[in-house]
Amino acid sequence: MNDDLTRAAADAVEASDNSEMVRQIAAILAAQQLLSQHQAPAPAPAPAPRTEFDAKKWLVIGGVAVSVGLVGALFAVAIAIGAVCATTCLLILRSVWRDMQKGR
Repeated sequence: MNDDLTRAAADAVEASDNSEMVRQIAAILAAQQLLSQHQAPAPAPAPAPRTEFDAKKWLVIGGVAVSVGLVGALFAVAIAIGAVCATTCLLILRSVWRDMQKGR
């Protein structure tokens, strides 16, 4: 009988330990749920609405690009003509200077 009483006491102690462990596990799970609620990931941003193709905008951009290109080309031609004129003028002046130095 003493053996049964000792065994019952040991079972009671083990059951109380188990119930304490179950309470701790329940507390840990509740804490994890609270943390997961507070650290919920931010929702993904909504995709931007797609705009329709605007042909007028692209025609304006193309026209501006062509106009700038033509102005640049004309500017380059003007610089080339000016360089040829300046070179010709310098060659003529050098020839005149040499003739003056020789006494002609």
